[in-house]
Amino acid sequence: MTSAATTPDARVPAAPSIVSALATTTTIQILSTMTALALTGIAPLVAGQFGLAPHYVGYQISVIYAAGIFASAVAGTLIQHRGPVQVEQLALACFGTALLLLTSASAGLALLASIVIGIGYGVQNPASAQILGAVTPPHRRSLIFSIKQAGVPIGGVLASLMIPALTSAMGWRTTFVASAIACFAMIGVLAIKGGPERPARPATISLWRNFVFEQRLVWGKAPLRALALLGLLYSSLQLSLSAFAVIMLVEHGWSLVEAGLVAGAIQGCGALGRVSWGGLGDRFGGFAVLAVIGAISTACMIALWQLDALPVAVQVMVLCLFGFCMSGWNGVVMAECTHHCAPEDAGRVIGGALVYTFIGVMIGPAAMATIYGVCGDYGTSFLLVSWVAALGALLSARAALRG
Repeated sequence: MTSAATTPDARVPAAPSIVSALATTTTIQILSTMTALALTGIAPLVAGQFGLAPHYVGYQISVIYAAGIFASAVAGTLIQHRGPVQVEQLALACFGTALLLLTSASAGLALLASIVIGIGYGVQNPASAQILGAVTPPHRRSLIFSIKQAGVPIGGVLASLMIPALTSAMGWRTTFVASAIACFAMIGVLAIKGGPERPARPATISLWRNFVFEQRLVWGKAPLRALALLGLLYSSLQLSLSAFAVIMLVEHGWSLVEAGLVAGAIQGCGALGRVSWGGLGDRFGGFAVLAVIGAISTACMIALWQLDALPVAVQVMVLCLFGFCMSGWNGVVMAECTHHCAPEDAGRVIGGALVYTFIGVMIGPAAMATIYGVCGDYGTSFLLVSWVAALGALLSARAALRG
């Protein structure tokens, strides 16, 4: 007798290939980062229309990541209930809607838009991980996840270069509408491409119960506990470097244009680092690579203490090496998470672990600013927080030795 599963009417569409899934999730990653940073490149031009000073864009970023913490905490529940493809579509709908809200030039609606962006930003990474994890063999996950995470610096570059250029050509409102259309178009692309099957019997939506369950998944295994802590430690340093690299160089005698070029080089090295460290993670093990990242970053932060004593070329090399390392850990951590949980729990575990990454993003730059307020030197400030990278290296090395 022919089973129902083999009849033409019961056939399930084939899952997307690795290339297709990677292209789709990387594009979404680029759109999410570009949306989150959309105002940063044109803040001096448009802030007055919102009735705010340009520096308020910093508070907008904080609101986005604060909302991201809560969204990431419930992302696993949403994935279990609706499937990763629908959650990705939800994220894209958030991005497109938020961009349209921003065109109002209303401070109140900008606050709402920032919260909506944060919701999308918080759920898209766990959903992407579930989609990629379903089609990627374990021995290639660090590389594939890292390529997807390279969409973060690419999105940052687009926000810094493309949005201002398009704004000059056709106005910022039209630019935001065009970006929103791109987000909505990707919803249709996802509907066509498909992905992992939606759970046959959706879990009930009990946010608190599922949040506790996801945290138990993360904290119930030593490797996952280490990965959650590494996300907190390394993300705090990554955002501190991004936030203060230009200001630090200007303080040490660089012109604003020169410092900006170095900052762009740091971002470029970060994108290269994500792919490079991902490939090394597949070959030598994720925790071993994360230990090396922490050790090299510690050395770079110590070197920044004596920035003025270094030749100009060495200053640039140290900062680029720091960016290469401290922007390269994300994909390795996500891939390593999938090695220590059941395939169907990948989204829930990554969502639970990313809560701590978002916390690190929020507290890192603020802590650096506080330390700078006390010591009055960014090089010294990086020296005083170099223990964070060293602790990450030790945690990773310990986990690597335990196997």
